[in-house]
Amino acid sequence: MSTNPTEPEEHHTIAPRRVSFDWRETPLHWIPDEPTATHVINVLHLLLPAGERWFVKVFKEALPLVRDPALLKDVKGFMGQEATHSVQHAYVLEHLAHQGLETAPYTKHVDFLFAYLLGERPPFAAPVPTQEWLRFRLSLIAAIEQFTAVLGNWVLHADGLDRAGPDPVMLDLLRWHGAEEVEHRAVAFDMYEHTGGEGLPRYARRVLGMAVTAPVLLYLWAWGAAYLIRHDPQLAGRLRYSLRAHNRAVRAQLLPSWRELGAAVPRYLKRSYHPSQEGSLRKAVDYLASSPAARAAAGAVGRAAIS
Repeated sequence: MSTNPTEPEEHHTIAPRRVSFDWRETPLHWIPDEPTATHVINVLHLLLPAGERWFVKVFKEALPLVRDPALLKDVKGFMGQEATHSVQHAYVLEHLAHQGLETAPYTKHVDFLFAYLLGERPPFAAPVPTQEWLRFRLSLIAAIEQFTAVLGNWVLHADGLDRAGPDPVMLDLLRWHGAEEVEHRAVAFDMYEHTGGEGLPRYARRVLGMAVTAPVLLYLWAWGAAYLIRHDPQLAGRLRYSLRAHNRAVRAQLLPSWRELGAAVPRYLKRSYHPSQEGSLRKAVDYLASSPAARAAAGAVGRAAIS
């Protein structure tokens, strides 16, 4: 995976694409004969509906702090994209339920995390000033978006997925989403830097945001993969999540490597870092121009404009 740190880029307009996907023919194991890889990736569907609704909510709270018109436009585009991501991944959860894999016992904990523990007010009446709590939550979003940019770049280059013969609709969802994550990879970081105060406290809070985000994401992902495999009706308890099976999927290039994910942390912690160094905007835009779902959405917009 290349971060392309020197790739020249002009300012790119960020706007939501009102995509839709037809899940009727998508099998439960959408990577054939690879239940571990399938469900490790499926954890995205468990986390993103609530998580991306939370992104939008926190950004709405922070909009009055934005004084830069260009950033404000990017932030509104980011919010539109994140809202669409949330809806589309929620539809996948419905599809899993129709196939006998009920996810609510897991997602209720994710909902609690974002709605209560990271809600508009600090939990347990913690004595944290309102603006500082908002800045902390913005630092968490910036850290999360570091990982989503890395994952988005990975899925755009994941030749192993193509070789495995996955369901094309699910692959398009993942690559459409991944491309938009690369497309808006700097917005949450820029939003935090713009609203996070000055000097050392702003950087220290950025470090704290990553120190909280990285282990929590790792825990939620392992728990989610274990949950999905354990409750998969087609496996009937015959399989458990294991690092051996996970690492076998990594070697087959069906999952990102631990090195790729782990290296995202020290990059982010450099004082000079900016997320425009992550991935290739050109690669993302090229995929969005060829994505069946994105092309259909663009065609629908064009037909509506003509009529």
